[in-house]
Amino acid sequence: MKKVQQQISYQIGNNLYLSITDRCTLECAFCPKTFGDMRVKGYDLTIYHRPTAEEIIDSIDDPAHYDEVVFCGYGEPTLRLNVLLQVARHIKQQGGRVRVNTDGLCNLVHKHDTLPELGACVDALSVSLNAQNREIYDLHCRPNLPGSYEAMLEFLRQAPDHIAEVTATAIEGLEGVDMAACEALAISMNVKFRRRTLNEVG
Repeated sequence: MKKVQQQISYQIGNNLYLSITDRCTLECAFCPKTFGDMRVKGYDLTIYHRPTAEEIIDSIDDPAHYDEVVFCGYGEPTLRLNVLLQVARHIKQQGGRVRVNTDGLCNLVHKHDTLPELGACVDALSVSLNAQNREIYDLHCRPNLPGSYEAMLEFLRQAPDHIAEVTATAIEGLEGVDMAACEALAISMNVKFRRRTLNEVG
């Protein structure tokens, strides 16, 4: 039986993205994965096995060649925190810039403050704020862990103390999401804000 080649790294623009897990702490109603679609910009991100740190590193040609190397994909990268940190340290050693796209639930999942560890090898964080209150967040993001919205907000508040560039994001076009209120919330926590477009991935 022919072994299927798994897409670990994939390029969009001048960024290299790393897909390291298919597991999530959320079951977002708007995520293409929820409907069984694992494609991004023509790449099939179906995961047949969770790649080791060595496999991920081998999938990166030259970290310094890209504007950023981004931990992303159809899964929450911080669920594999030790692997993420190992690969991120390698990227930094090779002159690359590291960004992590996250749901901001890392501390809740791992039950300790992970930001000092992330801050040692991550240049930028993009955190899915997604809503101005818990009710709207729970409606769209469908978290598996109680207290997720509050934990994400606390992660966002603390992140700038450890990481130079922190951005909160929300998706325009979702029912009940007040983009102005989301932006004001981000500003109140001293982080940047970016509007994302519904159904536009990557």
